[in-house]
Amino acid sequence: MNIFLKTEDEIELMRQANQLVGKTLGELAKHIKPGVTTLQLDRIADEFIRDNGAIPTFKGFPNPYGGPFPASICTSVNQIVVHGIPNEKEVLKEGDIISIDCGTLLNGFCGDSCYTFCVGEVSKEKRELLKTTKESLYKGIEKAVAGNHLGDISSAIQEHCEAKGYGIVRELTGHGIGRQMHEDPKVPNYGRRGNGLFLKSGMCLAIEPMVTMGDKSIGLLPDRWSICTRDGLPAAHFEHTVAIRNGKADILSSFEEIESLEGNLY
Repeated sequence: MNIFLKTEDEIELMRQANQLVGKTLGELAKHIKPGVTTLQLDRIADEFIRDNGAIPTFKGFPNPYGGPFPASICTSVNQIVVHGIPNEKEVLKEGDIISIDCGTLLNGFCGDSCYTFCVGEVSKEKRELLKTTKESLYKGIEKAVAGNHLGDISSAIQEHCEAKGYGIVRELTGHGIGRQMHEDPKVPNYGRRGNGLFLKSGMCLAIEPMVTMGDKSIGLLPDRWSICTRDGLPAAHFEHTVAIRNGKADILSSFEEIESLEGNLY
């Protein structure tokens, strides 16, 4: 396992990349409504990222099961957990939820964040799923401090979600991040307190709970990218990139642009 501790200067460069991801998600929030296609959202994101001097890191990302990812963002609607491919046939409908995962490369460092949006008015059940998943993200982040263990982050997420009856996807994890989008270590969303890697100041992690309304089992769609729930029930996905500090996690990404538009709904 190769874990790269970041200097203060490197963390500030990572903050710039991650703040741009937050601004991109905020720009997309203006356009998420019934009748919009996921391909339209991808084109907006691609243009916004490039206009701000960065590269969308997802585009062309290699896939061990097939070809490279063909888009600049992942658009995962309803029962799609992650890695949904934007396309012109997928039209957002009233009551949908859509997880948009976005990554940038700016000044040699990567940013990565995800937010699950409501399309118009959604059911109380979906809104509660989103609320719990987002809460679990921050509960995990609270444990992302030097002196704790990786399992402290994982267990905080798991305990909060499973107490509400939701499923925690096992096969997909968060990850280290820096000059590469995916670095060591993996960051599971389940685990035991006091177990796992010892956290050190300078580590940077993408923490990203992926939570299902029903069973935790997932499957791979024929496009070889999209991961879906096997029972067809919705899933939610929230992600922040954080730097490990002494005493408190430093959140490098941001939901402020989104919440300034739609309020902190959950």
